[in-house]
Amino acid sequence: MDIKPLTGGLGAEILGADVRDAAQIPAIKQAFTDHSVIVIRKQDITPDDHLAFARQFGEINVNRFFKPVDTHPEIAMVLKDENQKSAIGERWHTDHSYDVEPAMCSILHAIEVPQTGGDTVFASMGMAFEHLSPAVQAFVLDLKAWHSSRHAFGAEAVSSEPNKTGRVGNTHAATQDALHPVVIRHPLSGRRGIYVNPDFTTRIDGLSEEESDAILQMLYRQCERPEFHCRIRWQPGDVTMWDNRATWHRAINDYHGHRRLMHRVTVEGVALSAA
Repeated sequence: MDIKPLTGGLGAEILGADVRDAAQIPAIKQAFTDHSVIVIRKQDITPDDHLAFARQFGEINVNRFFKPVDTHPEIAMVLKDENQKSAIGERWHTDHSYDVEPAMCSILHAIEVPQTGGDTVFASMGMAFEHLSPAVQAFVLDLKAWHSSRHAFGAEAVSSEPNKTGRVGNTHAATQDALHPVVIRHPLSGRRGIYVNPDFTTRIDGLSEEESDAILQMLYRQCERPEFHCRIRWQPGDVTMWDNRATWHRAINDYHGHRRLMHRVTVEGVALSAA
């Protein structure tokens, strides 16, 4: 197994690994802790293999909203057909931040990918926090923010956004609201990182709307700095997993007229502690 960092601060590519080999799991887990995003190349696996690998990290979180694979309801489909113009996940976000115990990680298996395009970009929340000024760090450490699924997966949102029609359902289940620290202490690494995101965070608790918006926009601009990012260029069979407590991600929608199909498994996490 060869583990190669993707950038100076985030992500790693793993070559020569097999997610079905139990003897390799400790090294893969350590790479996940160290790099937050790992892409394991050339995996010829079945949906059952995908689930078995995910269970090495924890219990499966069955997504409430994404259309599942017919034969495996624990696996969500992330699909864009040739005739669809918009993609799921084009905005920066972190999966399941609206849950009281947010997901540990998401594990995406590339089934069909376009010849070019369709990359996924990730951002390091630890790096973003560490590059704030000491005064701003001290200020945001005491804040908490609300996250919600209602405005993203509720009936009004799904009906008004063409990228979700037919691919996202169960709008009646979009009832989650959760209050999390704006800066968390990571459960695995102990590193401090920002934990707000543009898709699911609604407001900072205890502040006026204007104050909350100003602080959130400042933090979002910080997290969007490209020096904190890495980019996965997908190949068929790739298995990419990322830590939802340590990163943002977004899908790059630059492959119109081509089909892209991924299978996603999400792993349960724990309640998050303030830094």
